[in-house]
Amino acid sequence: LGPLLFIYLFLEKLNNNIKMSKAKKGSVKFVIDCTAPVEDKVLDVASFEKYLQDRIKVDGKTSNLASNGVTVSRDRTKLTISAPGDVQFPKRQLKYLAKRYLKKQQLRDYLRVIAASKNSYELRYFSINAGDDVEEE
Repeated sequence: LGPLLFIYLFLEKLNNNIKMSKAKKGSVKFVIDCTAPVEDKVLDVASFEKYLQDRIKVDGKTSNLASNGVTVSRDRTKLTISAPGDVQFPKRQLKYLAKRYLKKQQLRDYLRVIAASKNSYELRYFSINAGDDVEEE
């Protein structure tokens, strides 16, 4: 009776964990923060938003955003991409598209895409320290 009770309780706990993990799926929200280049008037957020809407792939197709519930919205300096939990949407794709956009706009030499947190990217300038490598005699 002892081992059977242990196995029953173990299976019951495992079943509860599976139910909880399925219930947690809500929506996934990613943010691309373009504050520094927008304030310097180097980057246009509206054209970046259009670029993402045209090129984000959902289920392997580019014009699949609205049918799957993926939305791209913008603030003055931030882009927010939200997707339902049941849609596979990788954060890595946003970094790839952001880098391609910067390359297309010829800004890739000055800006880089950095993961600021788990669900956000940030566009920052490269920090170049000129004059640090002065030779001493």
